[in-house]
Amino acid sequence: MQQTNLNDFINKIQNDPTLSDAHKAKVLQNAAALKDTKVNILITGGTGVGKSSTINALFGMDKAKVGMGVNPETMDIKKFELSNITLWDSPGLGDGKEADVRHSKGIISKLLEKDDKGDLLIDLVLVILDGGSRDLGTSFELITNVIIPNLGNDNKRLLIAINQADMAMKGRNWDYEKNEPLPPLVKFLDEKVESTRKRILEATGVDVTPIYYSAGYQDESGSQQPYNLSKLLAFILRHTKQEKRIVFAEEINRDPKMWQKDENVEKHQKEIKDSFLESLMKVVGEGVEILADKVVDFIKEGGRWLLGKLFGR
Repeated sequence: MQQTNLNDFINKIQNDPTLSDAHKAKVLQNAAALKDTKVNILITGGTGVGKSSTINALFGMDKAKVGMGVNPETMDIKKFELSNITLWDSPGLGDGKEADVRHSKGIISKLLEKDDKGDLLIDLVLVILDGGSRDLGTSFELITNVIIPNLGNDNKRLLIAINQADMAMKGRNWDYEKNEPLPPLVKFLDEKVESTRKRILEATGVDVTPIYYSAGYQDESGSQQPYNLSKLLAFILRHTKQEKRIVFAEEINRDPKMWQKDENVEKHQKEIKDSFLESLMKVVGEGVEILADKVVDFIKEGGRWLLGKLFGR
């Protein structure tokens, strides 16, 4: 988006004879600021919950730079850098008492870290739970004792997602040919979402509703495409500050097959597209309200291009 669709948008602005040079300059100034807009996401969860497969599905990690935590307190946290998004991959609890203490300190340190503007560095915390496990005690301990007490006043930064939905009933009631859950499994997963929500609410007073999905996989034994990945991305964008949502457009996986299997694909992909367009409108249109109608028209044209590029339409 920032490299292609945004450039098309800027060219339209520059070539519009009805706009003043001052208005054109303001739009260009706003658009240039996108290059410095960063999103930091802390991803955590127990071993084997599918953090890596989730990251790969969402972003296609062949373009990511890999590093470690930048200070001793976060040395166990892996850092994946895209152009405008940084992913902090932290171990969850459950690796032994000593390791749990170290991981907890690392997560707390990262949650309290400030950027060069004095704002909290981490925009979102994505906690991934194992849909195939009944024992989520260590994950709830992580959420209730480590993450929520260190979120400050912004609990909207916390997202909880249940991965491996296909294994929630030990592989039963999953239609592998269609890559989707059958009604008994949907009922089971809905109940798991609600029980998780209630457990966290009772323990912390924070009301957060998880979603479920399957990140899919690809290995020597075969492959399975994701399920509800569009829903997961819409979920992430919903919790991201509006002015930052647009940076995801250039970063997300460009393989349309990754986004197709979803409980309500049209709804979620529309929400994604609208989130991108509203974010772009807010960023590039700020201070140029007189251009609102033109900007909306330009963005709508870009929206059709964007939807086709992202979702293969």
